[in-house]
This record gives sequence, C-alpha cells and structure tokens, in this order.
Amino acid sequence: MKDLMTMAWRQRAACRGVDPDIFYPLTDEGAEDAKAVCAQCAVRESCLEWALSNRERDGVWGGATERERRRIVRRRRRTA
Repeated sequence: MKDLMTMAWRQRAACRGVDPDIFYPLTDEGAEDAKAVCAQCAVRESCLEWALSNRERDGVWGGATERERRRIVRRRRRTA
C-alpha cells in the first residue's frame, strides 16, 4: 500500500518529464532551477517528506537541497 501511495504523488509531480540533471546541481547555489520547478508543484510537501523519511542524501527534493533537509531534520529533533 505504501508503494502505491508513493507512486500516486510521483505521478502528479511537476518534475515529471523535466531533465533530472537540474535536480542534482553541483552546489546549493545551482539549485535555483530545480527549486523553481518545485515551487509550482502540487505534491512538493509529499516529496519533501519522502526525502526526509528515506534520508535521501543527494539532489533537490520538495524544494530543499541536501543541506536544507539536514537542517529540517535537526530542527525537528530539537522540537520533538
């Protein structure tokens, strides 16, 4: 069931059909194109939560770079 839910949000993602290379920039500063796609995405929050839950280390997920996701995880740990 969880796999079906994962597939459902991915089917609605704004990044479908977009060159995946933009989501794997060499620097955080190079992530602006990916973040622009994420900003208009209806499933951005689901994508970000998936990346956080699965400890995705690379790329831009849900509009957040690896560094930004680490900050989110640390912040959540402090408030938990």
